Amino acid sequence: MATGICEKCAQLLKDFVAYVKRLPSELVQKITECIKNLSRCSCLRKKRATVASYISEQHERQAARALLNHLDTVDYPLPFALLEPYKALLLSNDMEVQRITTRSLVHLLVKNKGMYTQTHTHTHALSQGLTLYYCLPVSKEQVIETGMLMPLLEMLQSGDPTVQCNSCQCVASLASSDSNREAIVSAEGVIPLLVLAKSYDPQVQQNAVWALLNLTQSERTMGVLCQEGAIPVLALLLQSSNYEVQFYSCSALSNIATVPDHHPKMLGMGECFLLKSLLTLMSSSVQKNASQACRCLQILSGNVVTQEQLMYLNCVLPLKALLCSATPTLTEPAIALLSELATHQPNREGLVNEGLIQVIGQLLLCYRSSSIINHSVVTITNLSSTSEGQKAVMDSECVTGLLKALVSSVTREETILCVTSCLHHLTSWDLLQSHLATKMTPEHVSSLVKFSAQMDNLELSYRSASIISKLKMNEHVIQLLTPHYAAISEYLLMYLKNQEVRFQQLSIVTLCNLKKDGEFSVLMSGSVLEKQLKRVHAQTEQTRQLLQAIQMPPSS
Repeated sequence: MATGICEKCAQLLKDFVAYVKRLPSELVQKITECIKNLSRCSCLRKKRATVASYISEQHERQAARALLNHLDTVDYPLPFALLEPYKALLLSNDMEVQRITTRSLVHLLVKNKGMYTQTHTHTHALSQGLTLYYCLPVSKEQVIETGMLMPLLEMLQSGDPTVQCNSCQCVASLASSDSNREAIVSAEGVIPLLVLAKSYDPQVQQNAVWALLNLTQSERTMGVLCQEGAIPVLALLLQSSNYEVQFYSCSALSNIATVPDHHPKMLGMGECFLLKSLLTLMSSSVQKNASQACRCLQILSGNVVTQEQLMYLNCVLPLKALLCSATPTLTEPAIALLSELATHQPNREGLVNEGLIQVIGQLLLCYRSSSIINHSVVTITNLSSTSEGQKAVMDSECVTGLLKALVSSVTREETILCVTSCLHHLTSWDLLQSHLATKMTPEHVSSLVKFSAQMDNLELSYRSASIISKLKMNEHVIQLLTPHYAAISEYLLMYLKNQEVRFQQLSIVTLCNLKKDGEFSVLMSGSVLEKQLKRVHAQTEQTRQLLQAIQMPPSS
């Protein structure tokens, strides 16, 4: 028959009995009489009032089991009244009742999770790079309202591992709610969770780290965690042998890293401990862990000093491995980190020498993800600022990949804007102008002409037309442009009439280039475009004369 106490307390009692048996019989007799007298007093036989008011002690276990079995027959969310017995049962002194009740509450909080959008791994990536893990349930606010939080937090310090594990899982699930996170922190639940995060019981530790992760979802509760020393605990857990613990701790650190004020604590651990641990985790065979480590490094790498440390620690090797993995979940955070590193001028030569431009070229050919394309564009733009980078672009598939994205039907408009911006940048270099022209097809030219005429998006229009204006009029280019001379003339006319000087200038530059083809000159002769050009010329001349008339004499 169960005693209702935990294994630790039972062992202590056994040790005490063994000790007492070694005492003189007269002293043992006096101790026995004293205990008997104490046991006769009614004050030691009183139960907690809250428990006594609900159910008799001999029926607690049966009630707890019945409640657990009854859950399958109840619609969700549960009526508020049906949640009230939980608090009474959680307050029980019977350890077995605590085990059954906490297990029942875990069952309640995670039941019917398949009805919701969250995955069975409790994973949901937010657009800001922050991550939240939770099981959906009955209303978690109702659980807090019934007063169950304090008993659950007390059970985190139970000597029974099952009670610890169940109560910790309950707290982790409750921490998925904003208001509940505040309640947990206000009830001083952080320290017990940090203690359990160091537990030797793998399941207890995993649930504790999951709870800490959810507490990092709010900036205020995150701040309390950091004040209580969570950062070094989470950093050490990156080296755990438990893959889930690694994942939860890394995700929590990623959330903390979104607040730059916490960076000094994160990066201040001796000998770049955190960066080294994250780089090691980037090579993990568990994809979600490698991906999360890369994402955390990308957030931290906004700091120039951090970038220098990463380059010194040879971050390029694991980074390149992720880029070549052919797995989007690994490639996306890796290209985001690379684009961040490429913004720092001293890093560029090393990145080019490691062949990363060639890797990006292959990515552009294989992926249509806007995130991958956008980060690739930023990286190419930065790495092509040197002659070595320009040569590497020519020797890679970057231009082909950019042109492929330009005409893809699934590429979003904002991504097309990024692509045209990059192509426009590449045409600033004579070497790449010719290279771009040789890679272009009629489909690419058609897209550029179409975008040039879309005056509802001025930047896209301007950049597309700029690319066309810089194409050298050789036989190949003339062959590509000739079918579009009429359409080009139309948007050039719009540019000449535009109030923005840059559009007028771009139109004139383009006309100068196109008139190198006699066929276009014939088409333009006597056209509305030519007449508008003469008007602009007359206006410009008049403006020049007026400016000359008011020009101040040079000072002596």
